[in-house]
Amino acid sequence: MAKNNLQSISSRLWAMANELRGNMDAGEFKNYILAFLFYRYLSEHQEEYLVTNNVIDIPEDSSVNEAYIVEASGEDLPDYLDDISSSLGYAIEPEDTWVSLNERIDHSQVIPSDYQTIFDNFNKNAELNQDAARDFRGIFNDINLGDSRLGSSTTARAKSLNNIVKLVDEIEYKNGEGKDILGEIYEYLIGQFAASAGKKGGEFYTPYPVSKILAKIVTANAESSKDTFTVYDPTMGSGSLLLTVGDELPDDSTDGAIKYYGQELNTTTYNLARMNLMMHDTTYNNMFLSNADTLESDWPDGPDEKGIDRPRSFDAVVANPPYSAHWDNAETKLKDPRFSEYGKLAPASKADFAFVLHSIYHLNHKGTMAIVLPHGVLFRGGAEGKIRQTLIEKNYLDTVIGLPSKLFYGTSIPTTILVFKKDKENKDILFIDGSNEFEKGKNQNNLSNKNIDKIVNTFNSRKDVDKYAHVAPIEEIKENDFNLNIPRYVDTFEEEEPIDLEEVNKLIEQDNAEIAKLEAEIDEQLRMLGV
Repeated sequence: MAKNNLQSISSRLWAMANELRGNMDAGEFKNYILAFLFYRYLSEHQEEYLVTNNVIDIPEDSSVNEAYIVEASGEDLPDYLDDISSSLGYAIEPEDTWVSLNERIDHSQVIPSDYQTIFDNFNKNAELNQDAARDFRGIFNDINLGDSRLGSSTTARAKSLNNIVKLVDEIEYKNGEGKDILGEIYEYLIGQFAASAGKKGGEFYTPYPVSKILAKIVTANAESSKDTFTVYDPTMGSGSLLLTVGDELPDDSTDGAIKYYGQELNTTTYNLARMNLMMHDTTYNNMFLSNADTLESDWPDGPDEKGIDRPRSFDAVVANPPYSAHWDNAETKLKDPRFSEYGKLAPASKADFAFVLHSIYHLNHKGTMAIVLPHGVLFRGGAEGKIRQTLIEKNYLDTVIGLPSKLFYGTSIPTTILVFKKDKENKDILFIDGSNEFEKGKNQNNLSNKNIDKIVNTFNSRKDVDKYAHVAPIEEIKENDFNLNIPRYVDTFEEEEPIDLEEVNKLIEQDNAEIAKLEAEIDEQLRMLGV
């Protein structure tokens, strides 16, 4: 889909949504818009399944929805729901489909309790397929049907919800080739909502250019094969970073070519991620997402029923964790296998290295990990200095990439990408200083495709680039006491051209002579005027 078409649709949605939301914050209103957009996707995806697999017979004078209502009724309804859920992982009843809901709205037949009934029915049917129940259970629970800002009465709130449904229904969801583009629209809207949410936006969305760098790095050696590529994001936000990794794989469109694993603490954001992945045609058996605290609840897998830790490892790990977050660094965590090899725990007020160690723990021997962090991890001392030194001595750290400031929503600080590998043979670290190459924006800076390609190409070539990149041997790192501050390794200082003092004095003399000449001419003119 053309970007300008996406922007056109988004602009129209913003204008209409702002009229509908009244005094509700845009960040909260997104839960309604995005949830109904997802419900429409699920309903239309189910309709496509019914047609493609000849589950129902459709008379010439009947629509798919009408045929579904007729056939999936009475005692036959459970059989249809079981069939649908066994393939899709969920099932929507005939009276609750997107088409049925809109027809009832058009005929003023929706009563305030209907929305709760629709979501209750969805939750009930989500339990029919126990393998998929985890991915669909409670996914619409963030829609607060009783929020007074939707209206002061149940009738007024139902009217507001009806308006949102009709707004979503107006969205064009097929491109010129007939391809479903609701997933692209959803992803675009997440970015728009993140931009409007300021600091809170950074909690659930990684700007696409940064995601693209991480994705290209962790898939640099991926080749098309029969093996499934696995990627894990321990702080997945809305899942956009995971999807960007999938986009970089040569055969990402093949079912089972990639399996996504992710964990997110915030329940609302976790629901966004579930919706986001499914709207990009990720089936329930290719996504494994969890709603929990990554540092407190090691996942995936973790300890079995006997208390033996059997961690799953992945081909790629990507992360953009909350910067310098607080965490419980109780001394007992030194027994946690994620942290025990390093002798120290990240400070309670700065969990950055806790996320690093958790992520490395789940990286397989041949995999690549890329994580975005604040610059402080490069040089802070104390426990962090000890952990950093151990990581370097283990030869896990592969590359340090400096990014420009003001790339992320809600913060102006510059950030760094740290790349880790467990199978490094070379004992050196590549430093890339990309902090000075970006497109300047009014409120937020951006990385162009040219900026991205330069970083990725430099990463792949692993050579010194004047004033941009340096491959530092381990001896040089030790000489700097394991301090990784990028200016220590990449000199970006531009020398000024030497000043020719003789030439400067000559020019001054010429100027003085010219001034004296002009002053004499002025004096002569004044004398002639009798002044």
